[in-house]
Amino acid sequence: MIDLSPYKYFYFLGVGGIGMSALARYFNSRGFEVAGYDRTQTELTDELEKEGITCHFIDDIEVVPPHFLVNKSSLLVIYTPAIPKDHLEFNYLLANDFKIIKRAEALASVTKGKQTIAVAGTHGKTSTASIVSHILKTADIPFYAFLGGVSVNYKTNFIAPDAEKDSDLVVVEADEFDRSFLQLEPDISIITAVEGDHLDIYGSEENMRDAFTAFANKTKSGGTLITHQNTHISAPDNVTGLTYNNSGNADIRAEDIQIKDGKYFFNAILEDDKLQDLTIGIPGVHNIENSLAAMAATRFLVDDKQVFYKALETFRGVHRRFEMIYNKNGLVYIDDYAHHPTEIRVTLQTIKDLYPGKKLVGIFQPHLFSRTRDFAKGFGESLSLLDELILMPIYPAREEPIPGVTSGLIFEQTQAAYKKIVNKEDVINILAMSDAQVIVTIGAGDIDRLVKPIKHWLETTYGK
Repeated sequence: MIDLSPYKYFYFLGVGGIGMSALARYFNSRGFEVAGYDRTQTELTDELEKEGITCHFIDDIEVVPPHFLVNKSSLLVIYTPAIPKDHLEFNYLLANDFKIIKRAEALASVTKGKQTIAVAGTHGKTSTASIVSHILKTADIPFYAFLGGVSVNYKTNFIAPDAEKDSDLVVVEADEFDRSFLQLEPDISIITAVEGDHLDIYGSEENMRDAFTAFANKTKSGGTLITHQNTHISAPDNVTGLTYNNSGNADIRAEDIQIKDGKYFFNAILEDDKLQDLTIGIPGVHNIENSLAAMAATRFLVDDKQVFYKALETFRGVHRRFEMIYNKNGLVYIDDYAHHPTEIRVTLQTIKDLYPGKKLVGIFQPHLFSRTRDFAKGFGESLSLLDELILMPIYPAREEPIPGVTSGLIFEQTQAAYKKIVNKEDVINILAMSDAQVIVTIGAGDIDRLVKPIKHWLETTYGK
C-alpha cells in the first residue's frame, strides 16, 4: 500500500477501463490533475474528457502531458494488469524509475482508514455494489463508490458525496482478476458467487476458491462477512458471518417470490427483521439475492427501513446488466454483459420467465480465448436455452490467439434449433431474417457497439 500524499499528478495506463476510470474520476474530483492512455476511444473516455481528464489513444510517450513527466516526484502512474508487457509507454516509465503501481494498490490506498464495504464474486458483484450505493443515496448517507459498471440511476461508475460533504464510507467492487481484491481490508465483505473463471490466472477452480477464502480472511476483526449460501465460505473467528439466499435457511433470505406484470415481489428475512411486499425495479431472482446482500450490508447504517422499499423499487440497474433497450410493438430487446456460462443461463432463464412462450434469439460474443477453451461445454449448455443463436468470433481483449480455440467450440456444444457463426458487420442482416419476438445481446467484449445499430434498426423497421 502506498502513501498518496506526495502526488499531485495521476497518469492512468488503461484509463478507459471501468475500474480505472472510476479511480481517475476520484482523483479528478479531489482537484488533482489526471491524464491517461487507452487503446480505444469510447463513450466512457469521451465522458472523462468532458470532466477534464486528458486522454489519448496512441502508445507514444511524446503525447503524455510534458509537465507530468517533468514533475517526476509528484507523478503517480497507475496501470491495469491488462496492459501488454511490450507497451511502449509502460516500459519507458518503468525504465526511467517513475513510481508505477497497479490499480488494485491504488484502490487499497484510497480506502485505507475508511469504513469499506467491498463486494466480490465471480458474478453479481457490480449489481450488488450498485444496489448498496443506491440504498445509501436514498438514505442520504454520504459515501464514495467505485463501481464495475455504469449505474443507470446516476449515469456513472463513480459516486462521491455532495460538494459540501466528505465521507469515510466507501463502497468498492472487489475484483478477483489478478488477485486484485487481496489488497483490500474491508469492514464489511460480500461474496456473491465463487465459480471457476480466470483460469489463465488461477490455474484451477480450487486455487480460485482459495483466493476467495483469503479475501474473506482480509475482513477486519470485528467486521462482517456476508456470503451467498452456495459459496460455502466460512467467516474467520473474529468476524460475524451471515449467509443469504433466495430461499431455505440462510440468515438473510427471501420468501414468497412472485412475478406480477413483469415485476418481482418478495418478502425479506433479515435475521430477526421481516420486510414484507418488497419489489425491485429490475427483473430476476438473482437480483433479489443481490438486494438481500445489499440490505444485509447497509441495515445498521440505515435508520428507516422504508429506505429499503424506496431504494429497491427505484433501482434501475447497471448499464449492460439486463438493460432494456427496446420494448415496443410486440418486440423486446435486452442487452447484457454476461460472459460466464452461469451468468448467461441466469439471464436467459429470467427472459423466459418474463416472456413465456416468446421466441428468443441471442447474439453472443465470447470473451477471451482462454475462457472459451475452459468453458466451451458450459457456454453451449447455457446458450441452448435460446431458440436461435447468432454467434460472433471471440473477442481477444488482453490475449493472443490459442491454436484451435474458436467460437466453433461453443457452436458444436449448442443445441439451439437455429445457430450460425457470423462477423459483427453481418449480425443485423441475419437478425432481420428472424421472426423472434425477444432479442438479447450477450458478452463483455465490444458487442456493446452493436446496441445502438440494433436499436436504430428496430426503431426504423418497427417504430419508435
